Amino acid sequence: MCGRYSVAVSGAALVDVLELDGVEPGFDWSPAYSVAPRTRAPVVRDRLADDQRVRETFLPTWGLRPSWAKEKGPRPINARLETAATNGMFRSAFASARALVPMTGYYEWQEAVEDGRKVKNPSYVHAPGDELLLAAGLLAFHREGDEDKWRTTFTIITRTGEDAAGEVHDRMPVFLTPAAWDTWLDPEKIGKDRAGDLLDLLDVESRTVAATLRTRPVSRAVNNVRTLNRHDPGLIEAVI
Repeated sequence: MCGRYSVAVSGAALVDVLELDGVEPGFDWSPAYSVAPRTRAPVVRDRLADDQRVRETFLPTWGLRPSWAKEKGPRPINARLETAATNGMFRSAFASARALVPMTGYYEWQEAVEDGRKVKNPSYVHAPGDELLLAAGLLAFHREGDEDKWRTTFTIITRTGEDAAGEVHDRMPVFLTPAAWDTWLDPEKIGKDRAGDLLDLLDVESRTVAATLRTRPVSRAVNNVRTLNRHDPGLIEAVI
């Protein structure tokens, strides 16, 4: 499960660190320490422009809505690695609309009892030095009503929790090392014959990254998405 995460870098830093070719028109991103479902966040994709492969970032909405989905239908924020290539909600995107979701960490919650009442204590899962992480994602496109403009949504692929991440939740994002970015972002459509190899790559890569991750307890201020300040770096600071 990945239900909230941070992207604590600027848009310009994303372009620089990831050596991107550019951004979509109107792209603007300031460091955010709480990204919630149904909000927009940076995503990286490769596309073909005049037969040249271009890597760019843009701001789709978190929660996948394929073009055929009903307006009030589900908007899954996660896709399970085990079924991403075969589940009808994700199959088309897995074949031809793959992406990377930058994040500097994500949150998980564990229940505890204090003074006779249940509380949820948040943990922040991150790289050793809070470096940028890239999770495998999927894209979908739809139109609202009769409008001409296409809207883009995304979901994050998850797997069984491993190592430190597995200690705070039984699911975690599928993170990839730079060695796998080109393969995952290939804009060409993949057939069923290649899906198994791609899934194996995601499994191996995500286990490699999982072994490096760390967790730290953080303030319960992050619990209430309606009242927090998403630009407050205190949200990811360790608490004792």
